[in-house]
Amino acid sequence: MTTQPDQHARGALFVLAATVAWSASGIYSRLLTTDAWTAIAWRSLFAALFLIVPMLMFGAARTTREWRAAFAPAGLAMIACQTISQAAFLGAYFTTSVANVAVIYATAPFIAAVLGRLLLKEPIVPRTMLTGLVCLIGVAIIISASIGGGTVLGDLLALLMTATFAGVIVLPRLDPKLPTMPSIMISALLTFVLFVPFSSPGSLDAHNWIVLAAFGGTNFSVALVLFIIGARHLPPAEAALIGTVEIVMTPLWVWLLFSEQPPLATMVGGAIIFGAVVWHTATELRRARRNPA
Repeated sequence: MTTQPDQHARGALFVLAATVAWSASGIYSRLLTTDAWTAIAWRSLFAALFLIVPMLMFGAARTTREWRAAFAPAGLAMIACQTISQAAFLGAYFTTSVANVAVIYATAPFIAAVLGRLLLKEPIVPRTMLTGLVCLIGVAIIISASIGGGTVLGDLLALLMTATFAGVIVLPRLDPKLPTMPSIMISALLTFVLFVPFSSPGSLDAHNWIVLAAFGGTNFSVALVLFIIGARHLPPAEAALIGTVEIVMTPLWVWLLFSEQPPLATMVGGAIIFGAVVWHTATELRRARRNPA
């Protein structure tokens, strides 16, 4: 019989495995030898195809009502945010360092807190506001060092990806009945349709096809399945704390495998952001343990 501690440990392992799968995004982007337009289009198609697996596993979007709900105003906003986020995600990898993308993306929960305040009038906890301001300082250090260095466009794309992903976090709270899986599927297919006219399928040899399929499969579908399974057995704050490992792992793999050393400003700004995020999530975890629901 599985005990509660066993379920907790298994949940932590699944969430950690999902984090490792997500952290491989930098590896895939550096293995690709095609252009950004082609990578964005075909990675999105593979992501949509592999997304069928978790949709079947978790019974998502079984009815036409759920699919119709994806085209309600909140659903359309969700699709738009996800489409922009997916495109900016790979565009950023092609125009700046993997480390810059990873650490800027770590600020998404705090941008979501600001959006929650603006759209839902949700109060911002003082420690969340403080953490967000500290993260903003870290982002400013990274982007300011990129000016004149040829990577500022990529950093801005990473910031656009982060801001639109924050919208994805907040929008379901506008409409709690909004199904997320159909929106993810539609946005992946829409990204493919929008970018495939600009792609160069002739540049896709066997190597690139394999990398794109693995990118869409493991980094999108497998990671999502692992996280959903693991998060069921963990407090949200603990799952988030484990997820912060991605901030370090994503650039670390690329540093070890491709010798892409993060710039000094990225290391400084990243350390500030990582410290702030870990402090915030650890504080949330301690608070949740003192006041269990």
